[in-house]
Amino acid sequence: MDVRPQLIDALSALRDRVAAVRLPLPLPGAPRARRTRTELLAQLDDYLVPRLRYPEAPLLAVIGGSTGAGKSTLVNSLVGRRVSEAGVLRPTTRTPVLVCHPDDQHWFAGLRVLPQLTRVWLPEQDDTGDDDVPHDSAQGACSTLRVEVAESLPRGLALLDAPDIDSLVAGNRALAAELICAADVWIMVTTASRYADAVPWHLLRTAKEYNATLVTVLDRVPHQIVGEVSQQYGALLTRAGLGDAPRFTIPELPESAGGGSGLLPTTAVAPLRSWLTHRVQDPAARQQSLDRTANGVIDSLGSRLPELASAVAVQYAAAVRLAGTVEEAYAREGARVRARLRAGAALAGDARARWRGYPLVSSSGELLDALVESLTVLLECAVAAADERVRDTWRQESAAAELPTEVVDTGERVGLAVRRWRRVLEELAEEEVQHLDRQSAPDPEALAALLAAALLGGRRTRRAGERLAEWIGAQGVLRLRDKGADLLSSYIDRVLHAERDRRLAPLDALDVGPEPQAALIAALSVLQKERHLR
Repeated sequence: MDVRPQLIDALSALRDRVAAVRLPLPLPGAPRARRTRTELLAQLDDYLVPRLRYPEAPLLAVIGGSTGAGKSTLVNSLVGRRVSEAGVLRPTTRTPVLVCHPDDQHWFAGLRVLPQLTRVWLPEQDDTGDDDVPHDSAQGACSTLRVEVAESLPRGLALLDAPDIDSLVAGNRALAAELICAADVWIMVTTASRYADAVPWHLLRTAKEYNATLVTVLDRVPHQIVGEVSQQYGALLTRAGLGDAPRFTIPELPESAGGGSGLLPTTAVAPLRSWLTHRVQDPAARQQSLDRTANGVIDSLGSRLPELASAVAVQYAAAVRLAGTVEEAYAREGARVRARLRAGAALAGDARARWRGYPLVSSSGELLDALVESLTVLLECAVAAADERVRDTWRQESAAAELPTEVVDTGERVGLAVRRWRRVLEELAEEEVQHLDRQSAPDPEALAALLAAALLGGRRTRRAGERLAEWIGAQGVLRLRDKGADLLSSYIDRVLHAERDRRLAPLDALDVGPEPQAALIAALSVLQKERHLR
């Protein structure tokens, strides 16, 4: 087993890259990719990195299996006393229980393995009464790890009784899978009536994929059919490519029902206990188990990380596509607003009436108010049209299923921006008036009203340009209209960009970018290079 610091550093860096992956969009394949990410972090944090850093740490054997398979009874029997509750109520095992020799307890006192679980230390018990074993009743049990010591276990071996892999409680199932990822040795327990169930076979196939050190226990086999069931189970294992996995059979006994002491006869578990003892006491056997599991996990990274990187790329492509829809919709509406302004669309309704009555019936202030209101409505319609186009497109995108698509009232924000445009336009008119002869200078508000009409009315307000030329001259009109046009364009962009960014904000908050994909591939490349250097 390669324990060079450079390899450990490469694995730690890769772990950070995996942790940085985000897969928030509900795309096909995303749930699988999220599970892959969770499993990778669990294996790197709980097993691979700590194992390479501390190769001398005790061998950790995790006992997993379906509800009622007899995991707790098996652990109790291997230890020789009740350390994990076994009973008829299912699921029984909620809090994981780790048992080790007293000399090994320092290995599990810290956060070397399973750092997310709070340790609960219990003294070694001398009897098998139920009162000595805490019951797993707390809702927060999944966040704790019960640790017990037992002189009966050989030094260098720790047993971990995991929650049921098919528990009705989702947190228990997730924790069970995570604990299995922390194992040097997987001990998968099933029964004569359930050895063909899908859940344990999924884990068995996973063990084969990782080339983990695997042991199977066929529990509660009736005496009359021991040979037949054992043969059928062995055939299934061979067919799955697991025929070389050590296999132990435990007959159906009264103690298996959980109504007695929860301990099987010593002879029933002696073969498995001997196998585990040999694994920790024989240096070659121990090294073989560690090498196989650790190298199996590292080898599996070569296929799992590119798969995760591919999922990241799909997420980023979807995010770019969704953002592009928003960008395109608002760009199209921006061009449409400008085209409508050139056609004089803002001079409609009250604005048109005020212009026709100006200056005899309508004042400069009233004309400005009407033009501001008309421009506000025009921009509100543009925003609504862009949002509608985005909403229709996103409804057809599975990636946008959880993104908000409701219509948000934009009137107040758009109106505020247009009123600001009016104030700046008035300031521009005041600056122009200051450069004119005071005796012939027009009223600044009148100048601003005519400039607004010329900018928003198109050909319909040609008279406004002629009147401005009489006041400030042809050159002055050209200069003022250029400044006013730039000002109008900038405020149109400001309004549409602000609403576009509002629509993009939920997508931006997901922080889906291309960097994690490149970082994953680069970290894997560094790891593979370090492995080849050993």
